[in-house]
Amino acid sequence: MEKLVSLCKRRGFIFQSSEIYGGTGSVWDYGPLGVELKRNIKDRWWHAMVRARDDIEGLDAAILMHPRVWEASGHVAGFTDPLIDCRNCRKRFRADDPKIKGTPGGPDAQCPACGMKGTLSEPRMFNLMFKTFMGPVEDSAAVVYLRPETAQGIYVNFLNVQQSTRQKVPFGIAQIGKAFRNEITPGNFIFRTREFEQMEMQFFVDPDGDHMQWFEYWKARRMEWHRALGLTEGRLLFHQHTAEELAHYARAAFDIQFDFGGTLGFQEIEGVHHRGDFDLGRHQEFSGKKLEYFDQPNNRRYVPFVIETSVGADRTALAVLVNAYREEAVEGEAEGRTVLGLHPALAPIKAGVFPLVKKDGMPEFAEKLAHELRTRFPVFYDESGAIGRRYRRQDEVGTPFCVTVDGQTMADGTVTVRDRDTLAQARVAADRVGALIGERIGA
Repeated sequence: MEKLVSLCKRRGFIFQSSEIYGGTGSVWDYGPLGVELKRNIKDRWWHAMVRARDDIEGLDAAILMHPRVWEASGHVAGFTDPLIDCRNCRKRFRADDPKIKGTPGGPDAQCPACGMKGTLSEPRMFNLMFKTFMGPVEDSAAVVYLRPETAQGIYVNFLNVQQSTRQKVPFGIAQIGKAFRNEITPGNFIFRTREFEQMEMQFFVDPDGDHMQWFEYWKARRMEWHRALGLTEGRLLFHQHTAEELAHYARAAFDIQFDFGGTLGFQEIEGVHHRGDFDLGRHQEFSGKKLEYFDQPNNRRYVPFVIETSVGADRTALAVLVNAYREEAVEGEAEGRTVLGLHPALAPIKAGVFPLVKKDGMPEFAEKLAHELRTRFPVFYDESGAIGRRYRRQDEVGTPFCVTVDGQTMADGTVTVRDRDTLAQARVAADRVGALIGERIGA
């Protein structure tokens, strides 16, 4: 992970937020390459969930919502963690932190940070939602929250979307958006952060129909999607929630976990949950507005059950990076190479274009070719340094193809196309390069 964090900063994937001021804890900025990688992941999800289907509609709900939304959802009353403070070093810990020795609040309790005994407070409940104020007066009537999840925006818009699109149950609503949680113990790079992005889809089904079959269907489809990102089969598995883990309203819940290696190991990157009618039922109760679906052919009304798929865009980006990172020995080279073996469709840069030398018309030809290719996909032009060093720079950021303009190009119009993974090189007519790369990346 340390090597990956270093690479991400050095090559422009991810930076710590407000770094010149000492940084903001567990908040991260996506640099030029990181924002492309994350956008590619989000675009791939949006295509699979919305554009390629006729039974799922898109939505972009507001971050700020009526505070009653969070009362209905249970977040105001129940979205809490037990918290302990050290009166000596002012550090804060979760009550279940295994590094705490003794009983918090008692004289034997030892702070895991400063080592002092008897300085830890008794556990107190800490709400994970960020509060802010709407309007000019900071009083309780003006309190609003930064949403801790995107799902509630879908639930409160259930009938708006259903009626405006004339969708029939079963159908889904999907959205991608920011969420915020005042995590007590965030960390592990972008795995657990205070500001993050979710890709969620709520699928509404008939409670008297085959809702468990839909649950199994979405489990299978979501695992297929992760495999299609290029994530290694052996690093993916399902984790079924035990009776203790299962939310009181949930009928079934599975996590898709990825093996991040090191101390992280297998961790959740997506949840697939059968939420029953809890969410729509609660909003119907708290708002006083009916959120029932009218089944016209059967002349019946009901509150649908919900099958939820919720995947973290940041965690998926981290999984993709961890899965892709490798160090290889190269025959005839002492230093070897570092490679991000990203799926070509996810790679931030699709092709590097290089003139072999800065003379004999090669730079002009290479620049023209790069300009033409750039109309189809992201391209990086580089004419500085030895050609081997330029290859290595592109290997390190996951660029699947490098195109070199050389002396033969000037004679017959062909270029060398080098494959990142196999290191194989082929001569291709310059006017065929765009089509070749497009086929390989699915563009």
